[in-house]
Amino acid sequence: MTSHQTTQTMKPATAAKKLGVYLEATPAEFQEGVISRSELNALQADPPEWLVELRRNGPHPRPVVAAKLGVSISGLARGGITEPLTTEQIETLKQELPEWLQKERATQAEVRKEAVRIKEKHEEKDAKDAKRGE
Repeated sequence: MTSHQTTQTMKPATAAKKLGVYLEATPAEFQEGVISRSELNALQADPPEWLVELRRNGPHPRPVVAAKLGVSISGLARGGITEPLTTEQIETLKQELPEWLQKERATQAEVRKEAVRIKEKHEEKDAKDAKRGE
């Protein structure tokens, strides 16, 4: 019996998401084909110029924009940002620091603080449970 290893492929949208780039800004041949796991690995290991340029200047997809601004994707939407932004546009927002961005950053900081508090609480409980089990 011979086992046939099938090549794992993905849609361009999935590959773009994994690469952290906006699909519509990628070259046509990337958008129209399927990408194998090995092709994706090659793009990550040795990115072509178009990928380097997209990552540097954008336009960036919402998850990347949110991360660069230090807010959630929902926070972007609440701030009225629904389209991809370039690095230049992101930097302008950081400099202008509109009220919505300040508010969303504060919200995100609170969420992170709460996540740390919950994690520490669970670790304490796990430590107590482990002591009881001894």
